[in-house]
Amino acid sequence: MLILASQSPRRQELLRQAGFGFRVVVPGVDETRLPDEPPESYVERLARAKAEAVEAGPEDWVLAADTTVALDHHVLEKPEDAAEAARMLRLLSGRVHEVMTGVCLRHGGRQWSGVETTRVEFAGLSEEEIAEYAASGEPLDKAGGYGIQGLASKLIPRIEGCYFNVVGLPVARVYAMLRSAGYHLPRG
Repeated sequence: MLILASQSPRRQELLRQAGFGFRVVVPGVDETRLPDEPPESYVERLARAKAEAVEAGPEDWVLAADTTVALDHHVLEKPEDAAEAARMLRLLSGRVHEVMTGVCLRHGGRQWSGVETTRVEFAGLSEEEIAEYAASGEPLDKAGGYGIQGLASKLIPRIEGCYFNVVGLPVARVYAMLRSAGYHLPRG
């Protein structure tokens, strides 16, 4: 059985769309970033911690992930309110940033992990566009304060890399990791 160690509805939807059957177990992990911890190390460490925090039987496969947005090596977490979302959007406006997802797979006493990075270009935004998007509520549960699959889609002219990584789970990388580790997608 595949266990998704995440409460993210976006990760769950992406796995379902890709044909994976799974059950969700939410890990209790402290997600505080360590002082001066690079974004890549941060997301991989959290993915590993989440995978390790979930109880699993010998036949189970545990998949965990953590996503963050980095601008000039500064991490932009989920905004706490519309004002913080607006501040993040001002920083992202007219610039390229990176979305990083740490992924960890655990099975049979072994662990595989890595980080997927996608470069995202934001259009230059007016104060009106920033205020409108921040007030929509959409930014509040998303790293970096935006969702590429929603209202912000019109604000992002270009990406380099995996689109699904920006949504929250690099599905092709996850599938490649599972295949190379010996997992076989059950026939439906």
